Amino acid sequence: MIKVLQYSIGYLCEICIPLRSIFGSNFKIMSKVLWKPGTMIYPLPAVMISCGSVPEEYNIITISWTGTICTDPAMCYISVRPGRYSYNIIKKNGEYVINLTTKSLAFVTDWCGVNSGKEHKKFSEMGLTPVPASKIKTPLIKESPVNIECIVKEIKELGSHHMFISEVVAVNADEKYFDEITGLFKLNDAHPICYSHGKYYETGPFIGKFGYSVEKKKMKR
Repeated sequence: MIKVLQYSIGYLCEICIPLRSIFGSNFKIMSKVLWKPGTMIYPLPAVMISCGSVPEEYNIITISWTGTICTDPAMCYISVRPGRYSYNIIKKNGEYVINLTTKSLAFVTDWCGVNSGKEHKKFSEMGLTPVPASKIKTPLIKESPVNIECIVKEIKELGSHHMFISEVVAVNADEKYFDEITGLFKLNDAHPICYSHGKYYETGPFIGKFGYSVEKKKMKR
């Protein structure tokens, strides 16, 4: 149940007077809405996880509970409900591939998340192409701009979801997104998508590189 934070008039008067003296007469105290604890860290990646060691068990599950957890060694995680069809496939084989998604893959990303591999052969039904990975038996999704090969190191049973803590053993990047002159990989040219509170969105325009807030400006001659 949503509860609105309420403040007494006396308390508001006590804090508003000194704050107005700092920020001016137009300063206002805004109330916040208090929700029960939940998953509100958004936006998140919307990725397709491919799994299976042989063609007969190849499957795809869409995941947003994923992220980086270590740089050296490169480590990441996905969290999956034990009731999902892909859960036992990933647990049995101890590996999977994180396939990044794009605007052109938005429909299949959603479809693979709401349909079960028990009833569907997702690769063929969605026109996706399984291609061999370099380090593991699980296939990559060719249409994805980046494929991250992962080996499971530990499974943490947290509650509704179990976390697969994994080591990244290889990253496959589509060569068409490399700048021919600089050699830089331009992922944004693929129009990646993200997930926020039940909806898919394109990523927005560039606003600054890492560290730009403290970077010294070059002097003009």
